[in-house]
Amino acid sequence: MTADYPTTLDVLCPQTVPLGEGPPTREELVVYYPAKFTWKQLKTFVNSGDLGSLKRDKKLQQRYERWAGGIKEQYGSMANYLRSYRLQWGRVDTLSKLPSRLFSPVTTVSSDVDYSVVTLLDSGLPPIPSGTKPYFTADTPSQLVSIIMNDWPYSVPSFIEHYLIWTVMPILPPNLPPLIEPRLLQDGLWGFTGYPANSPPPSPSQLLACLPALTDWGITEASLIRSTRGTEEEETAVREAGSEVHRFIVATWKELEWETAWFVNPPRLQSVPSLAHIHVFARYKSLPDIETTRRSH
Repeated sequence: MTADYPTTLDVLCPQTVPLGEGPPTREELVVYYPAKFTWKQLKTFVNSGDLGSLKRDKKLQQRYERWAGGIKEQYGSMANYLRSYRLQWGRVDTLSKLPSRLFSPVTTVSSDVDYSVVTLLDSGLPPIPSGTKPYFTADTPSQLVSIIMNDWPYSVPSFIEHYLIWTVMPILPPNLPPLIEPRLLQDGLWGFTGYPANSPPPSPSQLLACLPALTDWGITEASLIRSTRGTEEEETAVREAGSEVHRFIVATWKELEWETAWFVNPPRLQSVPSLAHIHVFARYKSLPDIETTRRSH
């Protein structure tokens, strides 16, 4: 759905917003599951090297688990639910309760596909056109991609939109360089787009100052799982491994209007291992921010 934000959120309260079950509304998130993280903290966690530090509100997690139990009874598994109902390959997300400012669907070289004649396979996935590269790229055919709101967002500020990019294709390219393969399998991938030139992503060195925000989840410095910074050759190879995802996000969330932090969970953190997906935290810029971005280019 498209965004239709109220002019203010401070009028929301338990008396005006009923608490339900199933995926929450934006108003429920504000009233009952207020953000535990600031935008700066969120970016620090993404850049810290341990994506496991990104969390959903604990009470919202309990609500999710109740809902997920019913979904698994109905569909057999979360993957079946996603394939047979939730994912809308190449189309605008019309099922989410959460508003979005991303008006148009993903646009790629295959944007002329007539979706009314695309027949899904028995698996619930769209067929892969001949000639498609064997991993996710910035020009993966649009019917192989589904951009949706995360119906169960992490504990992010109300002005941050949490998207998921689901794809039929594996995200990591085959034959990863041995130099970085263990690191990617442990840490995953992440990146940032649209940030002001004078405000780069927070340094991982700032993580310790942000750890108090993770107290509810019992995360400490000792419990973090992350690699030490590699050589310049290794860092270049890691950036190259994420370059197609980065290009896709820049093409979809235009940097003039959006600032994003994106990441791909490593296998140890993937909630649905059989379906590849990318997380995107997106901030729609204010008019002064847009003017600043325009002047800097």
